[in-house]
Amino acid sequence: MTSTTDGDLAWDVEVDVVVLGMGAAGSAAAIEAHEAGCSVIVLEKMPPGREGGNTRVSGGAWWHNVDPERAAVYLRSLCGDYPVSEPVVKAWAEETSHNTEWVEKKLGVTTDQVRGAFEDGAGMPVEFPELEGSDVYGGQIAVDGKLGNSRLFKALARGLEERGIDVRMATPAKTLVQDPHTSEVIGVEATAKDGSPLRIAARRGVVLATGGFEANPHMVRDFLRLPHSVQWGSPGNTGDGHKMAMKAGADLWHMDNMMAIEGLRVPGHESGMYARFSFRQGFIHVDTDGKRCVDELPRTGHGTAWVNGQYEHVPQRRVHVVFDEATRLSGPISPNPDMLPVGWSLLVDGYAWSADNSVEIDNGWIHRGETLEELAEKIEVNPDVLVRTVARWNAACANGEDEQFGRRADTLEALGEGPYYAFTSGPMLGWTNGGPRRDENCRVLDPFGEPIPGLFAAGSVSSTYSWGKDGGFHIGDALAFGRIAGRNASTRTAMTGQAGQPTHAGGSR
Repeated sequence: MTSTTDGDLAWDVEVDVVVLGMGAAGSAAAIEAHEAGCSVIVLEKMPPGREGGNTRVSGGAWWHNVDPERAAVYLRSLCGDYPVSEPVVKAWAEETSHNTEWVEKKLGVTTDQVRGAFEDGAGMPVEFPELEGSDVYGGQIAVDGKLGNSRLFKALARGLEERGIDVRMATPAKTLVQDPHTSEVIGVEATAKDGSPLRIAARRGVVLATGGFEANPHMVRDFLRLPHSVQWGSPGNTGDGHKMAMKAGADLWHMDNMMAIEGLRVPGHESGMYARFSFRQGFIHVDTDGKRCVDELPRTGHGTAWVNGQYEHVPQRRVHVVFDEATRLSGPISPNPDMLPVGWSLLVDGYAWSADNSVEIDNGWIHRGETLEELAEKIEVNPDVLVRTVARWNAACANGEDEQFGRRADTLEALGEGPYYAFTSGPMLGWTNGGPRRDENCRVLDPFGEPIPGLFAAGSVSSTYSWGKDGGFHIGDALAFGRIAGRNASTRTAMTGQAGQPTHAGGSR
């Protein structure tokens, strides 16, 4: 850690609260600290046009919490065998119920229920209706009632600008500065946009809101055991806040938790592209041996499904996705912006997938073979095995039952005439969930459960979720605990003194 005393380090800037990251959590923290009368600086790693973390490219919706008491029950159910401390559960359950009020009041926007992106006018359904407490789920709320197109991010960015909060883009934080005697976090060392060192004193606290580590292949391999993944969101989510927190003495929690989706890595794009067969389901997943290996369409929530008698992460392995000509012609396998305007490649890179997948085939992103044997050679699997695999699948479709993996009968689409196609699915990481352990007041804890003075965390750098999560939970958690972090950082006094009274309830205060 960088150790210093106030007398032997020249600060370039001194403020009350330093916030690292400009996503939902960081923006909410900065706005709350500013509203409390604090001077605030937000340091954003990415340059203009690429700022905002996954919030920028997410659906931007938060779940509608209709009853905090039942919300606590639902969260406990979703945690399953990986419980979160009760004070954190209760703070989450209470604070997420204030998200809509806070967004409308503080950001001055209109919100409404989201209607299903792929459903005709239906509200977004609960993903785990079988779990106790799921009755609390009241759908999802978003700016203007619409998913994507960076609506929430833009509203948050306006909120920062209208308040005159100092936001410095292309300014990554490098390390936390701690007092050598007390370990109190008293500032941040960063690199300014021009490449020069920047030292900022934080008189009251530093809020880590730096996002996950899904774009850091080493951390993904070490903590998630995924050697071939690709990130869906910001390529800036490389675990910077995790590293700074660990160097400062932080404990970690649920580092093995994540949300993955089907997606493929493509040349020329930093982040992957979502692969979702929305129009026809004539496809199967095969392993490197050419054999079908999973139920391709389990009833899943955001990253977990009931598989093999328990809730498991899905998807959690790299597979070859094989499909036929009829499926290829039925519509884009990756949603276009007019279907689902989310994802880094769509919203930042501006890529729109072709309607019949032909451009991507011509680009070589999708392999093509006139026969299954030819396709097998291209994806390097045994041709005879792949032919037998497809024949077995087609027989299951004809019988109306998948005896291998129990795929739902209404999704059994046989693979018809060639040509045939395949691509390799990562899996693709939407979010990682683990990070520095924090308490209900967003104070980062050391391995002995003691707060590291002056250090707070919120958002995907340290999300609440230890296992299961429902739709709108990531944004909901970031907004809620971002506010808590901002409020508690603003009330804290520097050591030699004592922290202000922590507070975590009441989203519009």
